[in-house]
Amino acid sequence: MNTPLTLVPGHVPLAQWRQIYRGAAVRLHESAQAAVVRSAQVVDAIVAKGEPVYGINTGFGKLASVRIEREDLQTLQRNIVLSHAAGVGEPIPANVVRLMMALKLTSLAQGASGIRPETLSLLEAMLQKDVVPVVPCQGSVGASGDLAPLSHLASVMIGVGEAFVAGVRMPAEAALQQTGLQALVLGAKEGLALLNGTQYSTAYALAGLFEIETVFQAALVTGALSVEAAKGSDTPFDPRIHSIRGQRGQIATAAVLRELMQGSAIRESHRDNDVRVQDPYCLRCQPQVMGAALDVIRQAATTLEIEANGVSDNPLVFTDTGEALSGGNFHAEPVAFAADMLAMAICEIGSISERRTAMLVDPALSGLPAFLTPKPGLNSGFMIPQVTAAALVSENKQRAYPASVDSIPTSANQEDHVSMAAHGARRLLAMAENAANVIGIELLAAGQGCDFHAPLRSSPALEQVRSTLRAQVPALVDDRYFHPDMVAATALVRAGALTAGLAVLLPGVDVADQG
Repeated sequence: MNTPLTLVPGHVPLAQWRQIYRGAAVRLHESAQAAVVRSAQVVDAIVAKGEPVYGINTGFGKLASVRIEREDLQTLQRNIVLSHAAGVGEPIPANVVRLMMALKLTSLAQGASGIRPETLSLLEAMLQKDVVPVVPCQGSVGASGDLAPLSHLASVMIGVGEAFVAGVRMPAEAALQQTGLQALVLGAKEGLALLNGTQYSTAYALAGLFEIETVFQAALVTGALSVEAAKGSDTPFDPRIHSIRGQRGQIATAAVLRELMQGSAIRESHRDNDVRVQDPYCLRCQPQVMGAALDVIRQAATTLEIEANGVSDNPLVFTDTGEALSGGNFHAEPVAFAADMLAMAICEIGSISERRTAMLVDPALSGLPAFLTPKPGLNSGFMIPQVTAAALVSENKQRAYPASVDSIPTSANQEDHVSMAAHGARRLLAMAENAANVIGIELLAAGQGCDFHAPLRSSPALEQVRSTLRAQVPALVDDRYFHPDMVAATALVRAGALTAGLAVLLPGVDVADQG
């Protein structure tokens, strides 16, 4: 088994969240224990004092004014978990649930939520033993916490609901027994601490971020390959053009495109006396479009890294004064804005890629055989893959409408403004998958376009990419069943295979590495 990542609550870098999403095991740093103990002691003191404190000895939401007696506090916490487990829809993918669990683990471990050490230990053990709660994907409005999804997570901890163990779905009680774990009896405030917070929205937004990062990097590679296929110019990537504007993402992407094309015999073959003065925007303006997308993605990454390391349940326990303060950190507006930014970015990444594919199949624009087939007419070549790309781009445009501008009152108007971060974040994985298919189609088209320039070869970096493609998909001579080619190309995009081993360092989203 791989050595678990050691998570320091409040100080988990983006790279570690990415590793957890990709399947890494985790454990908490031992330094967290003391803060958790102190926080639980504050809750015990509040209960002993008997004064009404929201979330500890009162009802919830609109029922906050209802006082709960001491002998009913355990029942109160169990009831909130059971009543709030009201999600619908398909189960969340297991890797997103694991990420959600890890986010909740490090949030609770900061000692501001009032839970007991044994409660934290059970959540950590579930992650380590691959007990993954079955969490329906719909039901959160991204304020007052991601209540329904997190309640389904918490319900497994009290032996209710369902969970996957090593991928096998079973009742929660059986899942705990099979892995040597025991269901909890929740103490004061613990149910609320488990189900309150932004961890569902943040987990989905982080998952979207990581998939979008992979697609973005692949799109830089296929974009450079399309320039080669169309015998476009690398002059628009000259650093002087971009430095005079000053946009960081634009400067970075122009540098990468130049480096990807460096040493290309295809480029050298038309450097002089080319009758074309300017390339279409889909080639020429790649640094401006992809660079702007990179800046937006990185800003979203910054927001999400901060959110992932914060505490977002309510009320919050402050051990220095012994107080439990009620506020609104559960409102996921920062996550909603970040998700909307990512949705717009991935929409544009796919949009400009589809335009390059459309340009390549048009002989009037590309100078290549119609639809990239040696025998147009008898063969349709890339005619319909471009249509598929257009359909996917249009679908992503529809999904890109900002979720954060919507709100609907809940809880008898007590919770009268909500973020809609949950579905704003949830759509990102589907949008990233659509864009990956669009980039996969461009990869096939650009690779085919470069084949027509033989014996001229592209740059060493792009020839490596072409070799990776051709190991999976042969050149298209005559029409064949096209679907497997597209599946194979998209798999290369999603796996990061186009960028693996490249001598060219492609820009990413890690907040600490944005020079």
